[in-house]
Amino acid sequence: MLTSFRRNGMPQLSIVTVYPRDGGVGISITETRAKFKNLLRDPRCSVLVSHVDWWSGFLVFEGTAEMIHSGNADPETLRIARRHIFSATTRRRSRDWDEYDRITNEDKRVAMIVRPAHIYGSALARMQAALAK
Repeated sequence: MLTSFRRNGMPQLSIVTVYPRDGGVGISITETRAKFKNLLRDPRCSVLVSHVDWWSGFLVFEGTAEMIHSGNADPETLRIARRHIFSATTRRRSRDWDEYDRITNEDKRVAMIVRPAHIYGSALARMQAALAK
């Protein structure tokens, strides 16, 4: 669950697929949705990551969104970032990267990373133990 802030200060919640990336949480969004526009205006956000059965644990990452999109990246950088998101969130590779590139370009996909300033939740000790290994 991604939380960004609307102009009126109220949170906007969105269900998203996430993956660990570069010391943060990676997410794929689109330029045509409100969450992208909200995050351009105010990059503060939080991401709630829960276990599949929810009650086994959750983590909340509060931080700032860093976005790679058509307005701030050259086409090749954006293409590679979009591919990385697909591979990380699905744990597989596309059968046809050219088709994937075409679709994500039409969808105006954005590669986003939330760099956490704070992490908390019932699965925090488990995450810290896994990182210590």
